[in-house]
Amino acid sequence: MTRLALVGGVVRDLLLHQLHGVPWAGVPDLDWVVEGDALALTDALLQRCGSQRVTDVQHYGAYGTVALRFDGIPVDLASARREIYPVPAQNPKVEPGTLQQDLLRRDFTINAMAIDLMAEQLVDSHSGQRGLTDKQLTLLHDHSIRDDPTRVIRAARYAARLGFTLDEQTEDQITQTIQAWPWAWSTSASATAAPPALSTRLRMELDRLFQHEPWEQAISCLQQWQALSLIDPSLQGDPLLMRRLHWAQRLELPLMLALVSGTSHPLRVAQRLQLPGQQQQWLHQMLDLKQWLLADGPRVSSLPSVWSEALEERGAKAESVALLICLMPVQWKPLLRWWGRWRKIKSPKTARQLLASGWSSGPALGQELNRLRREAQDKS
Repeated sequence: MTRLALVGGVVRDLLLHQLHGVPWAGVPDLDWVVEGDALALTDALLQRCGSQRVTDVQHYGAYGTVALRFDGIPVDLASARREIYPVPAQNPKVEPGTLQQDLLRRDFTINAMAIDLMAEQLVDSHSGQRGLTDKQLTLLHDHSIRDDPTRVIRAARYAARLGFTLDEQTEDQITQTIQAWPWAWSTSASATAAPPALSTRLRMELDRLFQHEPWEQAISCLQQWQALSLIDPSLQGDPLLMRRLHWAQRLELPLMLALVSGTSHPLRVAQRLQLPGQQQQWLHQMLDLKQWLLADGPRVSSLPSVWSEALEERGAKAESVALLICLMPVQWKPLLRWWGRWRKIKSPKTARQLLASGWSSGPALGQELNRLRREAQDKS
């Protein structure tokens, strides 16, 4: 081992706190990079500190990445590496490298700093501190977005969380790369042929955006940068996008699913991004319900019992109906009432009470329970 360094967001956040007065949010985890063998360093840590301080050790990958807990803090320990993108948007080829090469493979200058723990000094070869002072996001390479378009989503995450803006060259690179669309695959091609940075890795970045960031500001950034076309071109000009997402939040739906539901080909986009199977089922049923409403759905003014029976005969899931509400069809109000109230109404009498009053078990009993429930719905 020649160098051991602390890298990643904790270095950025530590400098923001110490030099710029940004409140310290704590240390959720640590990223360490070692010039040498991460597995050997883990063994050395265990020998020096003992298994009470170094716990939950797990090895990953061909390059000996190790996840562990050190004094209870999650640590990712990786051997320094360099990356080469032989094909844009595909996964890079990875080779062992130096700390400087490891920092060079990162996205923005503010994330390409390290604290050399052995030399006890800050490593800042790409003017990351200047980015913090100027509150700007600057890409490290001329082909950063071509190589990995998920960096656009990360830019939106950092812009929303930190209140930073893009420097002029970074904004130009994003705009020009997306306009040129340098990737062999396009959004009109087969979903299963999409490269990782436009499918699985893109979904992972969007999940982080919606789950951990001020998502409204981040989506606004993507709109401003004309970058929503990375997900699907129809989203870029969607005037109802924000309203749909706000309704999804209100109805406790996954925001990622609501985002996809408004695209030109929702199922194709959901398949490409590899959304969970259950969510794809909700989406599929939502599209079926949408077509049914257009062709043969109840009138908006129909009784609650009519709406309930029509939806429940089709096996409508609450999540599918909620997705449809987010699209704001003409019938959104009765759909919302069914989702929020009508579907939860039960018969005022139970089967046991009806049996006690003289009813016999059988189909007629079920029909009476259903009649009483529909009656209660229309009185609600």
